[in-house]
Amino acid sequence: MRGTEGETPDYTERSPMESLSLPLDYSAIERIIPHRYPFLLVDRITELEPDKRIVGIKNVSLNERYLSRQPGSAPALPPTILTEAVAQVGAILILSKPENREKLIFFMGIDRVRYRHPVHPGDVVEIEARVKRLRSRMGQLEGVARVEGRIVVDGTMTFALGPVQS
Repeated sequence: MRGTEGETPDYTERSPMESLSLPLDYSAIERIIPHRYPFLLVDRITELEPDKRIVGIKNVSLNERYLSRQPGSAPALPPTILTEAVAQVGAILILSKPENREKLIFFMGIDRVRYRHPVHPGDVVEIEARVKRLRSRMGQLEGVARVEGRIVVDGTMTFALGPVQS
């Protein structure tokens, strides 16, 4: 919900899909998924086709605390963090649907994930997730992340939907 002038907006309440307009910024993303800084890894959503596909952006900065720094080599984004970013883009696709508003998404597994190239500070990672299989409580997404058109990671993710615990 948007606050009036002088008030802090309440980003914990999720707004209906109709109020989402592309591109989705960081604040809009926070209204869809429960992740918060420093664990929210998606900066912007540029494309969204419900039940089909989504495209998001992750800007990699030198200030990111989880960059791996090996002596003699440039800092790089760890593959696990890159995988989580792809999973978060997929979660936004699933949780942006009105019928999934009051649910949580659980990352159940990954298959055939390939890390092809390192991601460095200054890179803009374009992340695409496509629905492979979608049921009411489970599904599979194919994810691919690219830097300047070059694939840096791809794979298939399985997820489950469950109720929000109070």
